[in-house]
Amino acid sequence: MAYLWFKAFHIIGFVAWFAGLFYLPRLFVYHIEADSHEPAAKAVLQTEYSRMENRLYKLIMMPAMIFTIIMAIGIIYTQPEMLKQTWLHAKIFFVLLLIGFHFYCGRLIRQLEAGTCTISGLQMRRINEIPTILLGLVVLLAIFKDSLPTDIAAWGTIAAVLVFAVVIQLYARKRREQQQQLDAAS
Repeated sequence: MAYLWFKAFHIIGFVAWFAGLFYLPRLFVYHIEADSHEPAAKAVLQTEYSRMENRLYKLIMMPAMIFTIIMAIGIIYTQPEMLKQTWLHAKIFFVLLLIGFHFYCGRLIRQLEAGTCTISGLQMRRINEIPTILLGLVVLLAIFKDSLPTDIAAWGTIAAVLVFAVVIQLYARKRREQQQQLDAAS
């Protein structure tokens, strides 16, 4: 029964953690793009974005990450034979990458506050995709474990997801170009 409790709370923890991992880079985009506003608005926006970023990171993301890790340790404690399974090793690797990304975001918060961040809004939009990709890999490993399907249906699904991602990027580019044209016309 303890296993199910740890698993339930592990899921709750990673949902909260990922909410922050998805939203924080979007705040970074807005923070970076606030540079294009007039100086008074820029100062207000950047102050507000810094406040939002810090609260999200310190009050939601950090506790959620720690909680997720503690619950994962509880799961492994109740089912130690899981440590012998290859899928779990791969999952732990991707989770370590997520933890690295989490702390990278903390570094970006400090750089944005100091005005030393050299990443563009477009680059940050691309960085924003990292947690989505890692979440997909972790979930696939957790669901399929050592029997990850490699048949035509699996490859078709992956291809459909990639096409969807490309369409989203093309649409975003089109919107940026339209906005630049509107800005240039005015």
